[in-house]
Amino acid sequence: MEKNKILTAVHLFLTDEEENKILLARRYNTGYEDGKYSLIAGHVDEKETVREAIIRESDEEAGIALKKEDLEIRHVMHRRREKETELDRIDFFIKALNWTGTPRIMEEDKCDEMKWFKMNDLPENIIPYIKFAIKEFQMKSYYSEFGW
Repeated sequence: MEKNKILTAVHLFLTDEEENKILLARRYNTGYEDGKYSLIAGHVDEKETVREAIIRESDEEAGIALKKEDLEIRHVMHRRREKETELDRIDFFIKALNWTGTPRIMEEDKCDEMKWFKMNDLPENIIPYIKFAIKEFQMKSYYSEFGW
């Protein structure tokens, strides 16, 4: 049997604890789940750690600065590929305890809205595995499997 090849991705839980809100970005013109909300996210590049990847993605997508010491891995998801031509994924969901800057759309060619939502009132047009991960985060679950 051939060994499984897995793609690693990172997702940011940027939350407002007092308001019980989470920051979501609506995908636009990407070719994947366009028109649906997601978290600030991206793939881990070669020779890059999970924390380095979320720091880079947060700057690129939302213009905020993160520090490694302010990041906590809060959930890991083993996600089954949606199409045979894709790879299975390991998704790391990372909570920022602190950040510098005000989140804003930095990649207007890939995102057409970024806003805060109540965690118990998420938009209907959210990517299903993202909604699942947010619920797992709220339940303080540290591992899940999705799509199997």
